[in-house]
Amino acid sequence: MEFIDLSLTSVLFLFFVGFIGGLVSGFIGSGGAFVLTPAMMSMGLPAIVAVASNMCHKFPKALVGAVKRASFGQVDVKLGIVMGIPAEIGVTVGISVQTAIKGAYGDAGSNLYVSLVFVIVLAIVGGYVLRDAWKSNKSGNEDEEQVNKVARWLRSVHIPATMVYFRSINARVSILFILPLGFATGLLAAAIAVGGFIGVPAMIYVLGVPSLMASATELVIAFIMGMGGSIEFAWSGFVDVRLAMVILAGSLFGIQLGAMGTTYVEPNMIKLVMGVIMILVLLSRAIVIPVYLSTLGYIEKLTEGTISVLRVASFSTLALALVVGGGIILFSLWRGVRAEIERREEIEKALVVE
Repeated sequence: MEFIDLSLTSVLFLFFVGFIGGLVSGFIGSGGAFVLTPAMMSMGLPAIVAVASNMCHKFPKALVGAVKRASFGQVDVKLGIVMGIPAEIGVTVGISVQTAIKGAYGDAGSNLYVSLVFVIVLAIVGGYVLRDAWKSNKSGNEDEEQVNKVARWLRSVHIPATMVYFRSINARVSILFILPLGFATGLLAAAIAVGGFIGVPAMIYVLGVPSLMASATELVIAFIMGMGGSIEFAWSGFVDVRLAMVILAGSLFGIQLGAMGTTYVEPNMIKLVMGVIMILVLLSRAIVIPVYLSTLGYIEKLTEGTISVLRVASFSTLALALVVGGGIILFSLWRGVRAEIERREEIEKALVVE
């Protein structure tokens, strides 16, 4: 496998992208790779190498984020492990699909596959998350999350010898309902290096886990998937350790800030950030799909000028996603810290008066 040359500009860009990816990861627990994978592809990296290298940097970063958020009491370790084991099985199956497509259709086929999965999944999950955030804000219950009908029904079903108690929902749920969610999370992670698109919404909307705990617990799942998936991808020669290390260096800074930000914001803000970034990344991937279709001969061959315009538009949309996502998180963190400082100053003044 041939890897791209790294210039100083490329290294700085990857470091910045890694920082934003870490910021997003620490804040919403998705791993941040839904930003990182398209960014690496925009540099000309084959999709399968981008996915593999992201998975390689993922598990140490996820471990740092999980430990950090566990210190805030936000991680359900048991749920993370129960979902993480079938997720690793899903990763194995997903890697087999990736390598088969790469072997049959080359880089263009791999790029098209990853981009299509991004567009489909982001359209479904991003649209639903934004709709839910909007409804919560409109009803005025953004600070109080409600357990939906699906989650209540799952908790009411008792299947002998399969019931497990989970702290995050303060209830017992059959492990038979959780195993498929974990498998689907791993399958998606091997396709686009992002299992959190299924893992986090599944915990929130299917199991009824609070948003903060779902996003934190996903980091445990990401660690399990990332470690196993990295070994499998590396065995086939698809991991570029150079890229993984540069991204990891940037993301370790960002994930600390992102994790801290969760302590200062309402749960609805996490959904809003997740939904906005998803839609922007969806547009970024959708714009460049005609390029891959043209390369494979499925549509009329595009001119070099058209291909250049589409690539620039795709990259610009991705950059917008980075700026918007990072901006929302940093603003939320700043506002929360400022409010906390003001609260402490008021307490100190009150003590002085007394």
